[in-house]
Amino acid sequence: MSSEAISLRAAKSKAAFPILWAASFCHLLNDMLQALLPAAYPILQGNFELTFAQVGVLTLVYQMTASLFQPFIGYYTDRRPTPYSLPFGMASSMLGLLMLAFAPGYGMLLLGGMLLGLGSSIFHPESSRIARLASGGSHGLAQSLFQVGGNFGTALGPLAVAFIVLPRGQHGLAWFALAALLGIIILTGLGRWYKFNGHAERRPAGAVIARHASLSGRQVFQAMTILIALLFSKYIYLASFTSYYIFYLKDKFTIPTQDAQIYQFIFFAAVAAGTIAGGPIGDRLGRKPVIWVSILGVLPFTLLLPHVGLLPTAILSAIIGFIMASAFPAIVVYGQELMPGRVGMVSGLFFGFIFGIGGIGAALLGSLADWKGVEFVFDACSILPAIGILAMFLPDTRDAAKGSA
Repeated sequence: MSSEAISLRAAKSKAAFPILWAASFCHLLNDMLQALLPAAYPILQGNFELTFAQVGVLTLVYQMTASLFQPFIGYYTDRRPTPYSLPFGMASSMLGLLMLAFAPGYGMLLLGGMLLGLGSSIFHPESSRIARLASGGSHGLAQSLFQVGGNFGTALGPLAVAFIVLPRGQHGLAWFALAALLGIIILTGLGRWYKFNGHAERRPAGAVIARHASLSGRQVFQAMTILIALLFSKYIYLASFTSYYIFYLKDKFTIPTQDAQIYQFIFFAAVAAGTIAGGPIGDRLGRKPVIWVSILGVLPFTLLLPHVGLLPTAILSAIIGFIMASAFPAIVVYGQELMPGRVGMVSGLFFGFIFGIGGIGAALLGSLADWKGVEFVFDACSILPAIGILAMFLPDTRDAAKGSA
């Protein structure tokens, strides 16, 4: 057995798996609550006679709130960790969900979406830091375990709406306040663990390591810019699935809403499976190959998707979700390796950016759907993974580290 394999096994043995699974489960709860909003769009659209543009604006308000705060929260907590902010964030999501459940008009929907987004912006930077702290050195594995909870939560959103909210109407959303309450309890326990175990990663403000030891500041900046461009292509494309896949299936194949939500669940489940694969593969083969394949490699499937029938659409969407999802754990850990003293800021930047660009994308795609039809949206988005060619310009942090040794 090679020394590299022995060190990897040793790192895994040091990982605090109960903490990782608890953080992953809370990520499931958080992202399930977040996923209820887009999954409930058909209900809200019918109740309030919303246009696609109004659906897009609602998504924009929610996701921009989630995105704008995250880098600042991460930057602050890099210096002053605040573990008990986690239950506060879940409480904000719970309040937002209750507002959505009992909103009398569009304005209250927007306010509920803002509170839901605020809860997510508080949750991600600190919980991602806890996952890294509990990793025992297997950062990709820990990031995958943490993120897969969020993916499963996102996948559960459409099913929860289909089988719990649809039979009860808009007010059925209020039942999920119980899930938020469970999350508050568990996150309080995680906050306590972090309070007594997070001292090892804390540094004085002047001692923060700003960048990778063997890369120049310019190289780090260029690499971060490329990562942002890759996230742009990935999450604009995913915005079409998150907000409009149900409408696409209903319009193109004339299937009922409940069936369409089941197909969306299949897509999100494939995303969850891809997330599990991406982190460990990145630990073994390096982040760059995973990032390259998972963005550019999905292009043939996205180009084919708008031109096939219902069953091939379901199969292709699962393939796309699996391959594309493997990128994000690798991107997050790669960014953390580029800026090792800025774990919270990097996590907040990436999570915040994907929420923001997803919201902007949803708003623009909603207007495009009103103008040209929802099927045209999937045609137009199919070329976006071509931006993955930029991954060839990323430096290999493993080679850089060897060169500096």
